[in-house]
Amino acid sequence: MRFSLFRRKPDPDAIEVVHAGARYSVAVRRRTTAKRLTLRVSQATGEITLTLPGRLDFATGRSFAEQHGGWIAARLAKRPQGVPFVAGASIPLRGVPHRIQHGGPARGLTRALLTPAGEPVILVGGDEAHTARRVADFLRREAFADLERAVLAHTATLGIPARKITLRDTTSRWGSCSAKGHLSFSWRLILAPPAVLDYLAAHEVAHLKEMNHSARFWAVTRRLCPGTDAAEHWLKRHGASLHLYG
Repeated sequence: MRFSLFRRKPDPDAIEVVHAGARYSVAVRRRTTAKRLTLRVSQATGEITLTLPGRLDFATGRSFAEQHGGWIAARLAKRPQGVPFVAGASIPLRGVPHRIQHGGPARGLTRALLTPAGEPVILVGGDEAHTARRVADFLRREAFADLERAVLAHTATLGIPARKITLRDTTSRWGSCSAKGHLSFSWRLILAPPAVLDYLAAHEVAHLKEMNHSARFWAVTRRLCPGTDAAEHWLKRHGASLHLYG
């Protein structure tokens, strides 16, 4: 439970909206800076969020969400289905579709390779019940290696080192840079074309010099990554789809 400004009673963390026999969990957020009541369905995760301005009474927000049950159902119906990490599934690795293939009970390193027929696959050995975890671990290792390489190249150009690189699975941003020089990235960038991953590395490295999004920041970013505009365009068109995997 969280206490909102201007109210004695706390808002619930979530409410349930029922439509046509289906039940939907709606997260409740109170934002004092919000100008109006909003209801959103994330195309990346399917999360439903009701945002209330600071002074709006909770009952009005609940009623608003309940009246839009049909809209919630329609938005979720338009959202593409997720792709689990199971044998036979096709997932992108550096922008290239790879089929997940179970290589038998013998354990071994999960790896990407070409079959004799030239098909890109991610080969996973061991107990098939652990395929999803092993694929996720493999993708994180590959993401860290590619991002570390890109960050080192861009920091060398800029002349400012990054102090730490970490991976996360965030839905609101692809990367971040702290005042201490710690860079954080979404592991899902390994699913995108290499130029997109390189751009995000350059973007966060540029923040080591300019902790803002000023014209100076974008000048540094474009100097590090001339393909900035193309990568931004790709993310706007396809970025949300990366959250469908796994």
